[in-house]
Amino acid sequence: MDRSEAAPRIVVGVDGSASSQEALRWAARQAELISGVVEAVCAWEAPSESGWAGPATEPGFDLEQARRGFTEEIRTVFRDDKPVEVREMLVRGDPSEVLVRASEGAELLVVGSRGRGGFGRAMLGSVSQRCAQHAACPVVVVRPAGDEK
Repeated sequence: MDRSEAAPRIVVGVDGSASSQEALRWAARQAELISGVVEAVCAWEAPSESGWAGPATEPGFDLEQARRGFTEEIRTVFRDDKPVEVREMLVRGDPSEVLVRASEGAELLVVGSRGRGGFGRAMLGSVSQRCAQHAACPVVVVRPAGDEK
């Protein structure tokens, strides 16, 4: 790869769920194979911005709490040994909209099969589904390790 060329980007949604942790691991392995970088994207909303389902946050949740949680999530998945370059992006907004925007120009968008608000084991999460329908690049949906079909 010519140094003037940008490394291929793999965008992955991070929300703290077992699915997103597995998606982050999968994205890192894939990035290693293609000499790419991982763009870990965590979208957050203030409680008053959410729809009927509500966010996975507590009242008074703020940017600093989101930042700490995101940093801890990356640390939990990789410990102190990230296999590839991981760019952390904390973005305020609706997760599906944030991820669809981030998918522009990416090689892949990787999401977990369901997030923190999943209703059932067999259901594809609403964010995953919207990303699969609207992303600007191919989408990989990753199930959590040990999740039976």
